[in-house]
Amino acid sequence: MRNVFGQRFGQCLCIDVAPQAVSVRRVSRWRGAAPDVLAAQAIAPSADHPFDAIGNALRALLGELDVQSWPVSIVLADELTRMWRVTPPPGAARMADLEAAAGFRFQSLYAEAPATWQISADWHASQPFFAAAVPRDLLAALHGVAQDCKLTIVAIEPRFVRAWNRSRRGLKQGAWFGHVHDNVLTLAAIEAGGTGLRAIRPLPIPLGADHRWLTQTLQREALLLDVTAPSLLQVQGNAPVNWFKPVNGVAHIPCTALAGSAA
Repeated sequence: MRNVFGQRFGQCLCIDVAPQAVSVRRVSRWRGAAPDVLAAQAIAPSADHPFDAIGNALRALLGELDVQSWPVSIVLADELTRMWRVTPPPGAARMADLEAAAGFRFQSLYAEAPATWQISADWHASQPFFAAAVPRDLLAALHGVAQDCKLTIVAIEPRFVRAWNRSRRGLKQGAWFGHVHDNVLTLAAIEAGGTGLRAIRPLPIPLGADHRWLTQTLQREALLLDVTAPSLLQVQGNAPVNWFKPVNGVAHIPCTALAGSAA
């Protein structure tokens, strides 16, 4: 029996795509409204055709929902994507120069041909910028699913990029940003003066990680980057509750949750 979900004004679908599972949520465009999980589907592993497996799982999932003509945003697990920092070449004056620099840096970091990836970035000719890439075969599979299910794709974003875009305007001076998902803290170190991203670090969260671990981790990352440690960490996602509790008698870096952090 098909489930019927009537669309209301200001609502859209959000499809979460990971190598192991996909899920569909109904979300409101109005800030503060909790998402409504409609369905989830595990993915049978396929080493040879992983993106076909994702597409098949999505078709099976969406086939049980009456969601034709809905607008949909797609959030990709960070392990399906690539993110890296690009330094523009001296005298860069054309978009082609920046695209070539991003492609060369991608190939040196990941030892993969950039032609098989769709690269986007906050292109800048005079200062370093961050780029993100998604496999073209994955994009083709997602667009094929949307066409078959008569959905309109409005956005496809890596999970961290989505979290950063939704949260960066709420960051305080001197704070760094963190996104927590699947026991991984993706840490965004912010340039002094809040001028932009300095680095993005995915860090596994060990079992029992408390505020002491968090403070030591932030201080270590600051040393590695040769920058001042943050005065505050603002997080989005399902962070451990004890990160928000200071350790008595021990110097620590405060941690606060951003509004709507669990969405």
